[in-house]
Amino acid sequence: QVQLVESGGGSVQAGGSLRLSCAVSGYTYSTYCMGWFRQAPGKEREGVASISSTGRTTYADSVKGRFTISKDNDKNMFTLQMNSLKPEDTAMYYCAARRWSYVCETNEYGYWGQGTQVTVSS
Repeated sequence: QVQLVESGGGSVQAGGSLRLSCAVSGYTYSTYCMGWFRQAPGKEREGVASISSTGRTTYADSVKGRFTISKDNDKNMFTLQMNSLKPEDTAMYYCAARRWSYVCETNEYGYWGQGTQVTVSS
């Protein structure tokens, strides 16, 4: 019912920036939460940032002040602007959507993109 496709991943040097984008299609009218998650090898999946349909945002402590999540309703897109990247940000990044709930600070998202790799070198 909801489809998501990420883009914008790649390799960057420490201190650099990347912008990830997620295209959303399907029943977007009932998609109240959009989020970014990441998973590095050997680590648990981590919620990075979320944004609700009302514009409320949340961030993991590890990315506060460096990452910004935003959305463009007209284009059915949301983005993650990542600045001051660190090697520990290296991970597979996934965009996700949650329907029928405004509780966005959770890992219980029902729809996921295919992932895009972000690699930060020192």
